[in-house]
Amino acid sequence: MARRPRDYHSRSIPPRYSSPEPSDSKFNYANVALLGGIFILGIGVGIGVSSTASFDPQNVASREVIDKSVPDAELCVQFGASAIVTDMRVFITLNPFSVFVTQPAMQPGCVLRRANMSFLEQQKLVTGEQVKDCKNRMNTFGFTGSLEIKPEINCIYPNDAAGNLFLNPTGSVNPPRSETDNF
Repeated sequence: MARRPRDYHSRSIPPRYSSPEPSDSKFNYANVALLGGIFILGIGVGIGVSSTASFDPQNVASREVIDKSVPDAELCVQFGASAIVTDMRVFITLNPFSVFVTQPAMQPGCVLRRANMSFLEQQKLVTGEQVKDCKNRMNTFGFTGSLEIKPEINCIYPNDAAGNLFLNPTGSVNPPRSETDNF
């Protein structure tokens, strides 16, 4: 009996490396990129909407707003720094012991550097005796209202005991104070 040669061409042999069929997946690279872009755009718009600053008097959001609100603003920046002045009164009863505080009234004001305290004396707004007394206690002057129209001037004491917790967050190194920060 004679053997027949095998017919290799009659059978279909699947190819070893077949290319995959185009998939109908909903998450192809173009869709993922589009969704990522929309996500990032949404975050950007949200940050933009939530961080817009309003410069009306009801919302004091920056130092520039305070600087513009102070009477005699140019003079204040030249000889000191603009400030928010809070006026309030504290009532203390002893029998029974209780503490009452009035609603604070806030207004723009200015704090002069110690080196510029004589400016108020030159303008005849304070006497030489008041300047001497204030300097002897290592204080400086602060005022509210325009210097030309009956300002309210006080000898004020700088209180650096608490420090500025906004400048020195926990774990940061304290930056050295510049000369312009000293009053």
